[in-house]
Amino acid sequence: MTQTTVTSATSTTAATTPSGLRSLHLIRVVFSLIWVALLVTTSASLVSADQPTVIAAVLLVVYPLWDVIATLLERRLAGTGSANRVSTVNVGLGLTTTAAMVIAVFSTIGTSLLVFGVWALLSGAIQLVVAIRRRRTVGAQWPMVISGGQSVLAGATIAATSASTTSSLSTIAGYSAFGAFWFLVSVIALGIRSRHAKH
Repeated sequence: MTQTTVTSATSTTAATTPSGLRSLHLIRVVFSLIWVALLVTTSASLVSADQPTVIAAVLLVVYPLWDVIATLLERRLAGTGSANRVSTVNVGLGLTTTAAMVIAVFSTIGTSLLVFGVWALLSGAIQLVVAIRRRRTVGAQWPMVISGGQSVLAGATIAATSASTTSSLSTIAGYSAFGAFWFLVSVIALGIRSRHAKH
């Protein structure tokens, strides 16, 4: 009885996850592009020693918080198992980062960049783990693997250069834009895989 139920649930998850992930990843693309546009037009010129404006502060706090929400939605789509435990860690990391960012935005852009960089590094590593584990059941995870690796490298760079006088919020605007690109590639890859599976 239990084995049959698990097998059935797994089959259902495998059938519905690609479609659900495509929709969620598309939403993430739209969010990131809007976020980047707002950051670039209002706050990209702020450098390390500056204090964030109200708009910049809101954008910096909202970004990791949105990632938490997206992770919870993706968790429901991906089913149960080890990836769920990994996503729990990611949610905890996102909430911790949100709280740290609330404090950081009352300091300087440099402090905010440091918090953002550390979060990008760690969340990128988690994304790598999730994508690698999910590749057998969902497939078409190579964009997320590349995106996760890129996030690790970008996060390390952002954190390491956060105190530089030339560091600015345009750095993380670029990071988010690249993230949106890879989520879009994932949408396309999952769509192609879904069409092939039907045939």
